[in-house]
Amino acid sequence: MARRKPASRKGPARELRVSTIRIDHQPLARPQPGDLVVLVREDVAPGAETAKLLPGLGALIQRAAAAETFKGKAGSAMTITAPAELDGVGRLHVIGLGPAAEAGKQDWRAVGGAVAARVSGRQATVFAELPGLSDPGEALAAMALGARLRAYSFDRYKTKKKDDAEPDAKATRISFMSLNPEAARLADAPWAAVAEGVTVTRDLVNEPPNVLFPAEFARRAEALRQHGVEVEILGEAQLREIGMRALVAVGDGSVHDSCVALMRWNGGAPDAAPVAVIGKGVCFDSGGISIKPAGGMEDMKGDMAGAATVVGLMHALARRNAKVNVIGAIGLTENMPDGKAQRPGDIITTLSGQTVEMVNSDAEGRLVLGDVLWYVQDRYKPQLMIDLATLTGAVLVALGQEHAGLFSNSDELADRLISAGRVSGEKVWRLPLAPEYDKLIDSKFADMKNTGGRHGGSITAAQFLQRFVRDDLPWAHLDIAGTGMNAPKTELNTSWSSGWGVRLLDQLIRDHYEG
Repeated sequence: MARRKPASRKGPARELRVSTIRIDHQPLARPQPGDLVVLVREDVAPGAETAKLLPGLGALIQRAAAAETFKGKAGSAMTITAPAELDGVGRLHVIGLGPAAEAGKQDWRAVGGAVAARVSGRQATVFAELPGLSDPGEALAAMALGARLRAYSFDRYKTKKKDDAEPDAKATRISFMSLNPEAARLADAPWAAVAEGVTVTRDLVNEPPNVLFPAEFARRAEALRQHGVEVEILGEAQLREIGMRALVAVGDGSVHDSCVALMRWNGGAPDAAPVAVIGKGVCFDSGGISIKPAGGMEDMKGDMAGAATVVGLMHALARRNAKVNVIGAIGLTENMPDGKAQRPGDIITTLSGQTVEMVNSDAEGRLVLGDVLWYVQDRYKPQLMIDLATLTGAVLVALGQEHAGLFSNSDELADRLISAGRVSGEKVWRLPLAPEYDKLIDSKFADMKNTGGRHGGSITAAQFLQRFVRDDLPWAHLDIAGTGMNAPKTELNTSWSSGWGVRLLDQLIRDHYEG
């Protein structure tokens, strides 16, 4: 029986979820009913203005700190339930900031994450006096960003809630009270947009593969139009006509058509060359004919994390009205075993005209990216290209989950990404590219083969991609297999998907390409 691909569903693009918490900035005043959060240094004393508003607060905290041996160390916290001295306050949370001398080095995002963890599902007032800072507005904005990131949860498919389950993060309301709330509001607005972008990315990566197949992913990308992003979808018939044979070959074993979503944000000068960001969007990767082991295969729903990051980044840039031109391009497909699937030994002609010997059908992401990289540089003439992909398990062996692998043909672009990683907290580590590694993907039968073997697997994958980039075009490849999915729990994230890369690339663009 001939295989029949499912008909494309009609209807509007699904709304992208962007908020799981409500935050505002207010002047210092009596706390609202609910939880109260007070930030203290190692002297375990509230700020001067806070102490004036609540005269008994300092003595209350000192007594509790002595009983709990709480010393205000960074990351420490204590909770006092129903304090009699504070009318209307259900719980008082005291969060340590460490020594005053470290104020300039404080990770305020982590502080905000700790606040959100303590008050999840409730209404809370945060007394945020931050003396000794040159720009307390930025610190408050960073706290708000951390709170938004920590409040995220993905439970849309849970029909029953346990009695002892965590409170619904959607009900969380936090008022940050400070000496200059207007400065905090101004600083917070663009970071709120970034938090929305991270939420978009996390949702996409967390979705199950029976829901988020290529056509549905493309529809989610189309939702960006409501924020002023131009979106064009190239269907499989168009891809075949254009000549993206490598991308289409990856999806030949699936019942779902492959496609490419092209997103354009025009926030810069009309004649300014765009920054191009490209993402691998393999919505499920079984390995194809070179099928993966069954154990852990369910995690391969996250093999589209690179594409999800691109969509989240485009959302963030549009929502904060970034003054830059950016192209976002994602190749969307599914790698499945089937009678029509590509076989080891096949030779494919890519959009660039170069030929590839298919040695292993589980090295498919580089085929998707190769065609999209070539198409983007030819059509849009960008000033630089950055691609993101959960490309190799080898990068996990090399770097674990603390850094993404960075490869680049440009020292300047690599240095900028490393710097943006330090500032954003999404760190990268540069790995080499060299002719000696490039030789490992030479083929006896074609221009190249799609894998160079076990040793240096992340490097040879990057060497493959480099063959689809002009020598004079700055380019960077980010291997996010260790950071984009199955994320470790942190102060900023307790979800399987971290939304990694949105903050990194937003920081890069802020620092070097807006203006």
